[in-house]
Amino acid sequence: MILRDPVHGLVAFEGERERVVQALVGTGELQRLRRVRQLGLASLVFPGAEHSRFAHAIGTGYVMGRLLDRMGQVEHALPAEQRLDAEARIDALAAALLHDLGHGPFSHLYEDVLPGALKHEDWTEQLIADQDGEIHRALEGLGRGTAARVAELVRGRHRLGYLGHAVSGTLDVDRCDYLLRDSLMTGVRYGVYDLDWLLRALSFGEVREEGGAARFVLAIEGRKGLPPIEGFFLARHFMYQQVYHHKAVRAAEALVRGIFARAAELLQDGSSSLDPAPVALTRAARGGVVTPSEYRMLDDAALTSCFAAWQHGSDPLLADLCRRFMSRALPKTLPLPDHQEQEPVWRECHARASEIARVNGYRPDLYVWLDVPRDVPYAEPQGAGSSALWVSLRHRPMARLGDVSFLLRELRNKRTVRPRLVFPAELREQIVAAVEPLVS
Repeated sequence: MILRDPVHGLVAFEGERERVVQALVGTGELQRLRRVRQLGLASLVFPGAEHSRFAHAIGTGYVMGRLLDRMGQVEHALPAEQRLDAEARIDALAAALLHDLGHGPFSHLYEDVLPGALKHEDWTEQLIADQDGEIHRALEGLGRGTAARVAELVRGRHRLGYLGHAVSGTLDVDRCDYLLRDSLMTGVRYGVYDLDWLLRALSFGEVREEGGAARFVLAIEGRKGLPPIEGFFLARHFMYQQVYHHKAVRAAEALVRGIFARAAELLQDGSSSLDPAPVALTRAARGGVVTPSEYRMLDDAALTSCFAAWQHGSDPLLADLCRRFMSRALPKTLPLPDHQEQEPVWRECHARASEIARVNGYRPDLYVWLDVPRDVPYAEPQGAGSSALWVSLRHRPMARLGDVSFLLRELRNKRTVRPRLVFPAELREQIVAAVEPLVS
């Protein structure tokens, strides 16, 4: 199987890999990801960001294939029982393809807003475990027990610990693909890093942590591997700053949060004004159990069509919010001091903005938001069994990446925050005047 990809060029899955990909790619669960955008609402700000989680899944599978090839080149450093076998290779490729299987509409918004909604990781596990689903049958067709192993691997757990970290860890195949893909499709260059050299700089090493048994990890090989791994984490940091946490993207997300919140209220009241509404949305809003088959019907297109209909519905609040979304009348934002110790100031600004909204006839909980996106540019977990990255230095003990790289040492486990107020554009002058004394 050979595909053309805008990021990786010719993407080839041949031999055993072709059997795995062909078994999974035609399932309804994986095809659904064609209708879920990789970047949620970012296309409202970056017009080219229309790429899907399906394309990302294919790219992640390709990167996993390249990583497996590299592991095979350096596996002489491992004892026989720690080396990849045919089963582990199938598990790894399948997990890479299916890691985003449970993502809901508009990225994380669906799961964040609805009361009691499952996280996408839980939905991925449920979809894989669903014996009535196509994906479960396809996985079991690759070998008995494959579905259970793949579900565990998507969570980062596997009998080969280093393989779990390659699927879900500090440096994993998911991030390796999405940074390059999101950078290309948004038209920015912040996410570009040297994937070829990064893969070439990986090797296996043995780590002995205090109080823990020895284990084998995939490590950065020597100092030649520092520039690509530093570039990887800088790319991730810049993409969060310039794309994922872009003020207009976050404003659009706040607007959709308001839509979901109001829709949930109406559904909980048994309102008939939400016709159409997906069964999964209705059931989740009312605290019911959503089945995998119902969840599979949720995607960006289904909810966007609901928004288009609801803008003409009988509920004035929901109609107004949906009209704003459909016409891209996004809220405005106001940056707040970016120091965590100034959180009381953030709350006071939010209170003042909310009161102005209330006086002007708006429901503050649906129209005014305190948005505080957070990120850790380079997280270095501690403790035995962690997914921390290691550097293999000749004639020296293995060392944590943050202890070797001056750059990443400065970024290690440091949290960044970018607080802002989000509010309707027509209230901008009043809100700026009210909060300016607090932030100037």
